[in-house]
Amino acid sequence: MQTFLKITLTTLVALVIFGAGAGVGFFVRDYVLADQPSEEAAQDFSLYWEVWNRVSEQFYGGIPTDANTTYGAIRGSLATLNDPYTIFLEPEPAAKEKAQLEGQFGGIGAYVQQNDAGEIVLDPMPGQAAEKAGLKKGDVLLAIDGAKLTKEMTIDDVVNKIRGEVGTEVALSVRREGESAPIELTVVRAIIETPSVTWNMVENEPEIGYIRLAAFTERSNAELQKAVGELTGQGAKSFIFDLRGNGGGLLESAIDVASQFLSDGVVVKENRQNEGERVYNVRGGGVALDQPVVVLVDGGTASASEIVAGALQDYHRAALIGEKTYGKGSVQLIYELSDHSRLHVTVAKWFTPNDNAIDGTGLKPDVEVLFSEDDHANNRDPQLARAIQFLQNKEYTHDKVSDAGATPEPTN
Repeated sequence: MQTFLKITLTTLVALVIFGAGAGVGFFVRDYVLADQPSEEAAQDFSLYWEVWNRVSEQFYGGIPTDANTTYGAIRGSLATLNDPYTIFLEPEPAAKEKAQLEGQFGGIGAYVQQNDAGEIVLDPMPGQAAEKAGLKKGDVLLAIDGAKLTKEMTIDDVVNKIRGEVGTEVALSVRREGESAPIELTVVRAIIETPSVTWNMVENEPEIGYIRLAAFTERSNAELQKAVGELTGQGAKSFIFDLRGNGGGLLESAIDVASQFLSDGVVVKENRQNEGERVYNVRGGGVALDQPVVVLVDGGTASASEIVAGALQDYHRAALIGEKTYGKGSVQLIYELSDHSRLHVTVAKWFTPNDNAIDGTGLKPDVEVLFSEDDHANNRDPQLARAIQFLQNKEYTHDKVSDAGATPEPTN
Protein backbone atom coordinates (compact mmCIF):
# COMPACT_ATOMS: atom_id res chain seq x y z
CA MET A 1 0.00 0.00 0.00
CA GLN A 2 1.25 3.46 -0.83
CA THR A 3 2.68 5.33 2.12
CA PHE A 4 0.52 8.42 2.18
CA LEU A 5 0.80 11.60 4.18
CA LYS A 6 -1.02 14.63 2.87
CA ILE A 7 -0.49 18.06 4.37
CA THR A 8 -0.31 21.58 3.01
CA LEU A 9 3.23 22.63 2.32
CA THR A 10 2.54 25.68 4.40
CA THR A 11 1.16 23.92 7.45
CA LEU A 12 3.21 23.07 10.46
CA VAL A 13 3.99 19.41 10.81
CA ALA A 14 4.03 17.80 14.26
CA LEU A 15 3.85 21.09 16.13
CA VAL A 16 4.04 20.29 19.81
CA ILE A 17 1.16 22.53 20.79
CA PHE A 18 -1.29 20.65 18.62
CA GLY A 19 -0.18 17.14 19.45
CA ALA A 20 -2.45 15.01 21.56
CA GLY A 21 -2.84 16.66 24.91
CA ALA A 22 -0.28 19.36 24.29
CA GLY A 23 -2.52 22.18 23.15
CA VAL A 24 -3.27 24.85 25.70
CA GLY A 25 -5.37 27.91 26.33
CA PHE A 26 -2.97 30.58 25.15
CA PHE A 27 -2.64 34.26 25.91
CA VAL A 28 0.07 36.12 24.01
CA ARG A 29 2.14 38.85 25.62
CA ASP A 30 4.75 41.09 24.04
CA TYR A 31 8.31 40.98 25.32
CA VAL A 32 9.10 43.48 28.05
CA LEU A 33 12.70 44.06 29.11
CA ALA A 34 13.10 42.47 32.51
CA ASP A 35 14.48 44.22 35.53
CA GLN A 36 18.09 43.56 36.42
CA PRO A 37 18.51 40.46 38.60
CA SER A 38 18.84 40.91 42.31
CA GLU A 39 22.32 40.84 43.84
CA GLU A 40 21.54 37.43 45.33
CA ALA A 41 20.40 36.03 41.98
CA ALA A 42 23.45 37.42 40.21
CA GLN A 43 25.71 35.87 42.82
CA ASP A 44 24.00 32.48 42.44
CA PHE A 45 24.39 32.66 38.67
CA SER A 46 28.11 33.22 39.03
CA LEU A 47 28.41 29.50 39.69
CA TYR A 48 27.12 28.87 36.18
CA TRP A 49 29.94 30.95 34.71
CA GLU A 50 32.46 29.29 36.98
CA VAL A 51 31.41 25.93 35.51
CA TRP A 52 31.12 27.09 31.93
CA ASN A 53 34.46 28.86 31.92
CA ARG A 54 36.13 25.62 33.02
CA VAL A 55 34.30 23.71 30.28
CA SER A 56 35.28 26.28 27.66
CA GLU A 57 38.92 26.00 28.69
CA GLN A 58 39.20 22.25 29.02
CA PHE A 59 36.48 20.50 26.99
CA TYR A 60 37.87 18.20 24.30
CA GLY A 61 35.53 18.97 21.43
CA GLY A 62 33.54 21.77 19.89
CA ILE A 63 31.86 24.35 22.09
CA PRO A 64 28.36 25.40 20.94
CA THR A 65 27.58 28.99 20.04
CA ASP A 66 26.67 31.48 22.73
CA ALA A 67 23.03 31.39 21.59
CA ASN A 68 22.83 27.60 21.83
CA THR A 69 24.47 27.71 25.24
CA THR A 70 21.92 30.27 26.43
CA TYR A 71 19.01 28.28 25.01
CA GLY A 72 20.30 25.14 26.72
CA ALA A 73 20.59 26.90 30.04
CA ILE A 74 17.04 28.22 29.74
CA ARG A 75 15.63 24.79 28.90
CA GLY A 76 17.52 23.23 31.80
CA SER A 77 16.22 25.84 34.24
CA LEU A 78 12.62 25.38 33.09
CA ALA A 79 12.94 21.59 33.42
CA THR A 80 13.37 22.02 37.19
CA LEU A 81 9.75 23.24 37.36
CA ASN A 82 8.50 19.76 36.40
CA ASP A 83 5.79 21.30 34.22
CA PRO A 84 5.68 19.98 30.63
CA TYR A 85 3.78 23.07 29.46
CA THR A 86 6.20 25.73 30.70
CA ILE A 87 8.58 25.64 27.76
CA PHE A 88 10.99 27.69 25.67
CA LEU A 89 10.81 27.80 21.87
CA GLU A 90 13.77 28.96 19.83
CA PRO A 91 13.10 31.51 17.05
CA GLU A 92 12.35 29.05 14.23
CA PRO A 93 9.79 26.86 16.04
CA ALA A 94 8.42 30.02 17.68
CA ALA A 95 7.71 31.49 14.24
CA LYS A 96 5.98 28.28 13.21
CA GLU A 97 3.79 28.33 16.30
CA LYS A 98 2.83 31.95 15.73
CA ALA A 99 1.84 31.22 12.15
CA GLN A 100 -0.21 28.20 13.20
CA LEU A 101 -2.17 30.16 15.79
CA GLU A 102 -2.81 32.97 13.31
CA GLY A 103 -4.14 30.43 10.83
CA GLN A 104 -2.17 31.83 7.89
CA PHE A 105 1.43 32.06 6.72
CA GLY A 106 3.67 32.32 3.68
CA GLY A 107 3.81 29.32 1.38
CA ILE A 108 3.07 28.02 -2.10
CA GLY A 109 -0.28 26.32 -1.54
CA ALA A 110 0.30 22.64 -2.28
CA TYR A 111 0.01 19.22 -0.71
CA VAL A 112 2.90 16.82 -0.32
CA GLN A 113 2.97 13.05 -0.09
CA GLN A 114 5.65 10.40 -0.15
CA ASN A 115 5.29 7.40 -2.45
CA ASP A 116 6.60 3.87 -1.98
CA ALA A 117 9.89 4.82 -3.62
CA GLY A 118 10.41 7.59 -1.06
CA GLU A 119 9.85 10.34 -3.65
CA ILE A 120 8.11 13.59 -2.71
CA VAL A 121 5.00 14.03 -4.85
CA LEU A 122 3.20 17.38 -5.06
CA ASP A 123 -0.45 18.30 -5.57
CA PRO A 124 -1.27 22.04 -5.99
CA MET A 125 -4.21 23.56 -4.17
CA PRO A 126 -6.75 25.07 -6.61
CA GLY A 127 -6.18 28.75 -7.28
CA GLN A 128 -3.07 29.00 -5.12
CA ALA A 129 0.45 30.18 -6.00
CA ALA A 130 1.82 26.76 -6.94
CA GLU A 131 -0.94 26.05 -9.46
CA LYS A 132 -0.58 29.53 -10.97
CA ALA A 133 3.16 28.92 -11.41
CA GLY A 134 2.46 25.74 -13.40
CA LEU A 135 2.75 22.96 -10.81
CA LYS A 136 0.59 19.94 -11.67
CA LYS A 137 -0.74 17.07 -9.61
CA GLY A 138 1.71 14.19 -9.54
CA ASP A 139 4.84 16.28 -10.13
CA VAL A 140 7.79 14.70 -8.31
CA LEU A 141 9.95 17.21 -6.45
CA LEU A 142 13.65 16.92 -7.31
CA ALA A 143 15.23 20.10 -5.91
CA ILE A 144 14.46 23.27 -3.96
CA ASP A 145 16.39 26.45 -4.82
CA GLY A 146 18.93 24.34 -6.67
CA ALA A 147 19.56 21.95 -3.77
CA LYS A 148 18.69 18.36 -4.64
CA LEU A 149 16.49 16.40 -2.28
CA THR A 150 18.18 13.56 -0.43
CA LYS A 151 16.80 10.26 0.79
CA GLU A 152 17.33 11.39 4.37
CA MET A 153 15.03 14.39 4.00
CA THR A 154 11.64 14.09 5.69
CA ILE A 155 8.39 15.67 4.61
CA ASP A 156 8.90 18.11 7.47
CA ASP A 157 12.29 19.10 6.00
CA VAL A 158 10.71 19.72 2.61
CA VAL A 159 7.92 21.82 4.12
CA ASN A 160 10.40 23.96 6.03
CA LYS A 161 12.50 24.64 2.94
CA ILE A 162 9.54 25.63 0.78
CA ARG A 163 7.81 27.86 3.32
CA GLY A 164 9.10 31.42 3.72
CA GLU A 165 8.33 35.11 3.79
CA VAL A 166 5.38 36.26 1.73
CA GLY A 167 6.49 37.81 -1.59
CA THR A 168 9.78 35.92 -1.83
CA GLU A 169 10.48 33.35 -4.53
CA VAL A 170 11.26 29.65 -4.27
CA ALA A 171 12.61 27.66 -7.22
CA LEU A 172 11.32 24.10 -7.66
CA SER A 173 12.66 21.46 -9.97
CA VAL A 174 10.14 18.70 -10.70
CA ARG A 175 9.84 15.57 -12.79
CA ARG A 176 6.59 15.28 -14.73
CA GLU A 177 5.18 12.17 -16.32
CA GLY A 178 5.60 12.29 -20.09
CA GLU A 179 8.42 14.85 -19.95
CA SER A 180 12.01 13.75 -20.58
CA ALA A 181 13.70 16.68 -18.82
CA PRO A 182 13.06 18.22 -15.39
CA ILE A 183 10.74 21.22 -15.31
CA GLU A 184 11.90 24.36 -13.53
CA LEU A 185 9.25 26.45 -11.75
CA THR A 186 9.52 29.69 -9.79
CA VAL A 187 6.77 30.23 -7.24
CA VAL A 188 6.16 33.49 -5.40
CA ARG A 189 5.20 32.70 -1.83
CA ALA A 190 1.79 34.03 -0.83
CA ILE A 191 -0.40 34.12 2.25
CA ILE A 192 -1.98 30.70 2.55
CA GLU A 193 -4.89 30.51 4.93
CA THR A 194 -5.30 27.22 6.73
CA PRO A 195 -8.89 26.61 7.78
CA SER A 196 -9.41 25.14 11.23
CA VAL A 197 -13.02 24.19 10.49
CA THR A 198 -14.36 21.81 7.84
CA TRP A 199 -17.99 20.87 7.36
CA ASN A 200 -20.48 18.91 5.27
CA MET A 201 -23.94 17.43 5.38
CA VAL A 202 -23.99 13.87 6.69
CA GLU A 203 -24.47 11.43 3.82
CA ASN A 204 -28.07 10.24 3.50
CA GLU A 205 -29.07 12.46 6.43
CA PRO A 206 -30.63 15.65 5.01
CA GLU A 207 -31.14 17.24 8.43
CA ILE A 208 -27.76 16.54 10.12
CA GLY A 209 -24.72 18.74 9.60
CA TYR A 210 -21.17 17.65 10.46
CA ILE A 211 -18.58 20.19 11.67
CA ARG A 212 -14.98 19.36 12.53
CA LEU A 213 -12.77 21.82 14.41
CA ALA A 214 -9.10 20.81 14.19
CA ALA A 215 -7.55 23.57 16.36
CA PHE A 216 -8.56 26.80 18.05
CA THR A 217 -7.00 29.61 16.00
CA GLU A 218 -7.78 33.28 15.48
CA ARG A 219 -10.01 32.30 12.55
CA SER A 220 -11.98 29.48 14.17
CA ASN A 221 -14.95 31.48 15.42
CA ALA A 222 -15.67 33.11 12.06
CA GLU A 223 -15.22 29.77 10.29
CA LEU A 224 -17.62 28.06 12.69
CA GLN A 225 -20.27 30.73 12.11
CA LYS A 226 -19.88 30.25 8.36
CA ALA A 227 -20.17 26.48 8.73
CA VAL A 228 -23.38 26.70 10.75
CA GLY A 229 -24.86 29.21 8.31
CA GLU A 230 -24.10 27.16 5.22
CA LEU A 231 -25.27 23.87 6.75
CA THR A 232 -28.47 25.46 8.01
CA GLY A 233 -29.06 26.79 4.53
CA GLN A 234 -28.70 23.23 3.22
CA GLY A 235 -31.35 21.98 5.62
CA ALA A 236 -29.40 21.00 8.75
CA LYS A 237 -31.52 21.01 11.91
CA SER A 238 -28.96 19.36 14.20
CA PHE A 239 -25.17 19.18 14.33
CA ILE A 240 -22.35 16.77 15.06
CA PHE A 241 -19.42 18.83 16.39
CA ASP A 242 -16.20 16.83 16.10
CA LEU A 243 -13.43 17.79 18.54
CA ARG A 244 -11.53 14.50 18.33
CA GLY A 245 -7.79 14.98 18.08
CA ASN A 246 -8.11 18.72 18.75
CA GLY A 247 -5.25 19.48 21.12
CA GLY A 248 -6.27 23.07 21.87
CA GLY A 249 -5.11 26.52 20.86
CA LEU A 250 -6.23 30.00 21.85
CA LEU A 251 -8.34 30.41 24.98
CA GLU A 252 -10.16 33.42 23.53
CA SER A 253 -11.14 31.33 20.52
CA ALA A 254 -12.50 28.60 22.79
CA ILE A 255 -14.73 31.11 24.60
CA ASP A 256 -16.00 32.49 21.27
CA VAL A 257 -16.72 28.99 19.95
CA ALA A 258 -18.60 27.91 23.08
CA SER A 259 -20.62 31.13 22.85
CA GLN A 260 -22.01 30.04 19.49
CA PHE A 261 -23.91 27.26 21.28
CA LEU A 262 -24.77 28.93 24.63
CA SER A 263 -27.09 31.86 25.22
CA ASP A 264 -25.63 32.88 28.60
CA GLY A 265 -23.74 31.65 31.64
CA VAL A 266 -20.13 30.78 32.38
CA VAL A 267 -17.88 29.13 29.80
CA VAL A 268 -14.91 28.42 32.06
CA LYS A 269 -13.49 29.35 35.46
CA GLU A 270 -9.83 30.07 35.92
CA ASN A 271 -7.76 30.04 39.12
CA ARG A 272 -4.45 31.90 39.17
CA GLN A 273 -1.90 31.85 41.93
CA ASN A 274 -2.33 34.84 44.26
CA GLU A 275 -5.23 36.18 42.19
CA GLY A 276 -8.15 33.89 42.94
CA GLU A 277 -10.90 32.95 40.54
CA ARG A 278 -11.61 34.59 37.20
CA VAL A 279 -14.79 33.79 35.28
CA TYR A 280 -15.16 33.87 31.49
CA ASN A 281 -18.77 34.37 30.48
CA VAL A 282 -20.69 33.58 27.30
CA ARG A 283 -20.36 36.47 24.87
CA GLY A 284 -23.81 36.25 23.31
CA GLY A 285 -25.03 36.34 19.73
CA GLY A 286 -24.56 32.62 19.11
CA VAL A 287 -25.64 31.10 15.81
CA ALA A 288 -26.59 27.63 17.08
CA LEU A 289 -28.45 28.17 20.33
CA ASP A 290 -31.37 25.77 19.90
CA GLN A 291 -30.41 23.03 17.46
CA PRO A 292 -29.56 19.62 18.99
CA VAL A 293 -25.79 19.10 19.18
CA VAL A 294 -23.59 16.07 19.76
CA VAL A 295 -19.87 16.55 20.47
CA LEU A 296 -17.40 13.83 19.49
CA VAL A 297 -14.42 13.52 21.86
CA ASP A 298 -11.47 11.20 22.38
CA GLY A 299 -8.12 10.98 24.12
CA GLY A 300 -6.73 13.66 21.82
CA THR A 301 -9.40 16.19 22.83
CA ALA A 302 -7.45 18.53 25.08
CA SER A 303 -7.32 21.93 26.74
CA ALA A 304 -9.32 24.49 24.75
CA SER A 305 -11.37 21.61 23.34
CA GLU A 306 -12.14 20.48 26.87
CA ILE A 307 -13.20 23.99 27.82
CA VAL A 308 -15.84 23.94 25.09
CA ALA A 309 -16.91 20.33 25.60
CA GLY A 310 -17.05 20.77 29.38
CA ALA A 311 -19.25 23.86 29.18
CA LEU A 312 -21.67 22.25 26.72
CA GLN A 313 -21.84 19.14 28.87
CA ASP A 314 -22.39 21.01 32.15
CA TYR A 315 -25.27 23.01 30.67
CA HIS A 316 -26.82 19.90 29.06
CA ARG A 317 -26.41 21.73 25.78
CA ALA A 318 -24.74 18.77 24.08
CA ALA A 319 -24.06 15.11 24.67
CA LEU A 320 -20.44 14.01 24.57
CA ILE A 321 -19.93 10.80 22.61
CA GLY A 322 -16.67 8.87 22.29
CA GLU A 323 -13.84 8.39 24.76
CA LYS A 324 -12.56 10.18 27.86
CA THR A 325 -10.69 13.35 26.98
CA TYR A 326 -7.02 13.97 27.67
CA GLY A 327 -7.24 16.07 30.83
CA LYS A 328 -5.26 19.24 30.08
CA GLY A 329 -6.55 21.97 32.34
CA SER A 330 -3.89 24.65 32.51
CA VAL A 331 -3.42 28.02 30.88
CA GLN A 332 -0.16 29.36 29.48
CA LEU A 333 0.98 32.90 28.79
CA ILE A 334 3.17 33.19 25.70
CA TYR A 335 5.85 35.84 25.91
CA GLU A 336 7.42 37.15 22.71
CA LEU A 337 11.12 37.58 23.56
CA SER A 338 13.75 39.93 22.20
CA ASP A 339 15.29 37.47 19.71
CA HIS A 340 11.84 36.30 18.46
CA SER A 341 11.92 33.19 20.62
CA ARG A 342 8.92 32.42 22.81
CA LEU A 343 8.37 31.49 26.42
CA HIS A 344 5.27 29.57 27.58
CA VAL A 345 4.52 29.93 31.29
CA THR A 346 1.76 28.02 33.09
CA VAL A 347 -0.15 30.65 35.04
CA ALA A 348 -3.49 29.09 35.92
CA LYS A 349 -5.74 26.05 36.15
CA TRP A 350 -9.23 26.06 34.73
CA PHE A 351 -12.49 24.43 35.73
CA THR A 352 -15.81 23.75 34.03
CA PRO A 353 -18.89 25.82 34.97
CA ASN A 354 -19.79 23.14 37.53
CA ASP A 355 -16.31 23.50 39.12
CA ASN A 356 -15.10 20.19 37.73
CA ALA A 357 -11.32 20.06 37.47
CA ILE A 358 -10.11 18.73 34.13
CA ASP A 359 -6.34 18.70 34.61
CA GLY A 360 -5.17 15.12 34.95
CA THR A 361 -8.76 13.85 34.93
CA GLY A 362 -10.41 14.62 31.60
CA LEU A 363 -14.08 14.65 30.69
CA LYS A 364 -16.11 11.47 30.80
CA PRO A 365 -18.36 11.13 27.75
CA ASP A 366 -22.10 10.80 28.23
CA VAL A 367 -22.04 7.89 25.80
CA GLU A 368 -18.82 5.90 25.66
CA VAL A 369 -18.00 4.41 22.27
CA LEU A 370 -14.63 2.78 21.66
CA PHE A 371 -12.90 1.75 18.44
CA SER A 372 -12.21 -1.95 17.95
CA GLU A 373 -9.37 -3.43 15.91
CA ASP A 374 -11.99 -4.52 13.40
CA ASP A 375 -13.26 -0.93 13.13
CA HIS A 376 -9.77 0.30 12.34
CA ALA A 377 -9.12 -2.52 9.88
CA ASN A 378 -12.33 -1.80 7.98
CA ASN A 379 -12.13 2.00 8.20
CA ARG A 380 -15.31 2.27 10.28
CA ASP A 381 -16.13 5.14 12.62
CA PRO A 382 -18.46 3.81 15.35
CA GLN A 383 -18.40 7.10 17.25
CA LEU A 384 -19.72 9.04 14.27
CA ALA A 385 -22.29 6.32 13.62
CA ARG A 386 -23.49 6.51 17.24
CA ALA A 387 -23.75 10.30 17.02
CA ILE A 388 -25.93 10.03 13.93
CA GLN A 389 -28.14 7.46 15.66
CA PHE A 390 -28.31 9.66 18.75
CA LEU A 391 -29.70 12.57 16.74
CA GLN A 392 -31.98 10.39 14.63
CA ASN A 393 -33.61 8.95 17.75
CA LYS A 394 -33.84 12.37 19.45
CA GLU A 395 -32.15 10.94 22.55
CA TYR A 396 -30.93 14.30 23.72
CA THR A 397 -32.87 17.22 25.19
CA HIS A 398 -31.75 20.23 27.21
CA ASP A 399 -32.91 18.44 30.37
CA LYS A 400 -31.50 14.96 29.94
CA VAL A 401 -28.99 12.81 28.15
CA SER A 402 -30.64 9.40 27.96
CA ASP A 403 -27.42 7.37 28.14
CA ALA A 404 -26.14 9.14 31.25
CA GLY A 405 -27.41 10.63 34.45
CA ALA A 406 -28.31 14.27 34.64
CA THR A 407 -25.61 16.75 35.64
CA PRO A 408 -26.32 19.49 38.23
CA GLU A 409 -27.03 22.88 36.74
CA PRO A 410 -24.03 25.24 36.76
CA THR A 411 -23.87 27.96 39.37
CA ASN A 412 -22.69 31.28 37.99
